[in-house]
Parts: sequence; structure tokens; C-alpha cells
Amino acid sequence: MHDAPSTKELVEAVKRFIDDTASPQLTGHAAFHARVASNVLSTLARELEQRPEAESAERARLVALLGAAPDTSLEDLNRDLCKRIQSGEMDLSSDGLLDHLKTTTIAQLSIDQPRYSGLALALQARG
Repeated sequence: MHDAPSTKELVEAVKRFIDDTASPQLTGHAAFHARVASNVLSTLARELEQRPEAESAERARLVALLGAAPDTSLEDLNRDLCKRIQSGEMDLSSDGLLDHLKTTTIAQLSIDQPRYSGLALALQARG
């Protein structure tokens, strides 16, 4: 039985310490850097929680979009997509491309900048 704290729980504990204990005692540059560290830890927590599912969904979309082998790496799939766009083989009128790009961007913004106003609009537009 493995009952040690998860990576996410450890990240959240450090963030709570920074936010609740350290930051209130800091001023000036130190307070600013504590806020930056807290924000980084928030991003890391979202990364740990959301990235696996986002990458799995992105990979499945790319396999379907490109007609690639199911075991192709995400890096290779994205490289192939870029080559096809650069060569003109694919463009925004290609079936599924625009939806893939929007969905991938929304997933990335949900991790990196969840309070970005454009993300809220994009999610609203998707219904």
C-alpha cells in the first residue's frame, strides 16, 4: 500500500505554506517572488491534474486527423502536422484541423492561464 502524499498534494502543501505562512511576513521583492512562486505552483498543480488527459485527447485527435499509426508519439504527430501545414497539404479548410487547433489551445490555456478572458469567451462559444 502506497500512502505517501501524491505529487499534487506536495505541490499544494508548499503553495499553502507560501500563501498562508511565508507571504504575509514578506515585503518588497521577496513578497513579489513569493507570489511568483505561488503562481508557478498553481500552474504545476493544474499541469499534474490536466496534462495527461489533454495530451491523450490531443494525440487521439491527431491520429485521426493525420491517419497516423496509433502508437505514434505526440511529438512526431505534431511535427507531421506542422510539416503538412507548412507544405500546404493542410490548411484551415482541412476537415477537423480548425477544431483540433482550437481544442488544443483551449486545453493549454486551461493549464497555463485559466483566468485569461479569451479562454472564457472560447469556452462560452463552444457551449
